[in-house]
Amino acid sequence: MRITDADGMRITCFATNTAARPIAELELRHRLRARAEDRIRAARATGLRNLPLHDTAQNKVWLEIVQIALDLLAWMPMLALTGQARLWELRCPEPDGHRVT
Repeated sequence: MRITDADGMRITCFATNTAARPIAELELRHRLRARAEDRIRAARATGLRNLPLHDTAQNKVWLEIVQIALDLLAWMPMLALTGQARLWELRCPEPDGHRVT
């Protein structure tokens, strides 16, 4: 939850019922979960929202292609982008219900 922004610094907090853990460990766990949720959002935007084909074998190929795209999305910022471009995220289009046949 964001409390306020002051001089470009963001003050945030999170609530947990986890006891007897150092705050740094809790913060790391929270950030790793946020990264996983970002990857799930990218996966849905890349093609895992639904399986668009009718045959299981075709959908298996679809999933392989989506996995390649996700690998590229994960590695490209680390290997090929610099500065602000490393923070760019995939834009998620609205699902339109069309099926590929």
